[in-house]
Amino acid sequence: MTSRKGELHAILFDLDDTLFSTSDFAERARRNAVQGMVLHGLRMPPEDALKELHEVIGEFTSNYPSHFNKLLLRIPPDRFAGVNPAIIVAAGVIAYHETKSEELRPFDDVIRALERLSKTHLLLGIISAGLEIKQAEKILRLGIYPYLDPRGIFISDQIGISKPNVKLYQMACDQLELDPRHVMYVGDNPTQDIDPCNRLGMITVRSRRDTRLRDAEGKTKPDYEIDSFDTLVQILIDDFELQV
Repeated sequence: MTSRKGELHAILFDLDDTLFSTSDFAERARRNAVQGMVLHGLRMPPEDALKELHEVIGEFTSNYPSHFNKLLLRIPPDRFAGVNPAIIVAAGVIAYHETKSEELRPFDDVIRALERLSKTHLLLGIISAGLEIKQAEKILRLGIYPYLDPRGIFISDQIGISKPNVKLYQMACDQLELDPRHVMYVGDNPTQDIDPCNRLGMITVRSRRDTRLRDAEGKTKPDYEIDSFDTLVQILIDDFELQV
């Protein structure tokens, strides 16, 4: 871990698995969706349906908009004979979105840290890879938007540049009129978040929570590693003399 004392003007954050547990939430939402489909006429053991859904997601990516439709195409029609398939798909969609409303939450220490940081001179923002509205919805549902600078939200699908292209991070700094050397980026993915930001000279912070990429390694080392946002705040106090 290398100290990078110096000016700091902004902190930009990754979203998925940095501010909340994407993997845990997605698994709960998918399981609830399958159970909703079974409740409304899908004659199939939930675990079997979930396994098939995982295959659909693996083949068509998590951003594909019609997972549940594809699921029904892959299974024998007698598994939902006599039931309008649109009802089964709609049941899955409703259960998935109800899980969003009830269970999509940031890590426990995130709001506490953002609230403290929002009272400083620092610009706070997001650089996230994903679909425009899908990622924006997460920002709102997580309750983090009030702490962000509206100018500081960058979503790859909206920009036309995605991770790990260093141009994504450069564009964010350019639009904010900030020198990358005075911008901190916090992310969990070593190859998508840390390596490109290191190339640009940003101050990099690797989040190592108990998520799917905890043990992954990139080509370069971050300036800091944290396991909580409380640790991040302490780094800012100790190494950047931030008054929070």
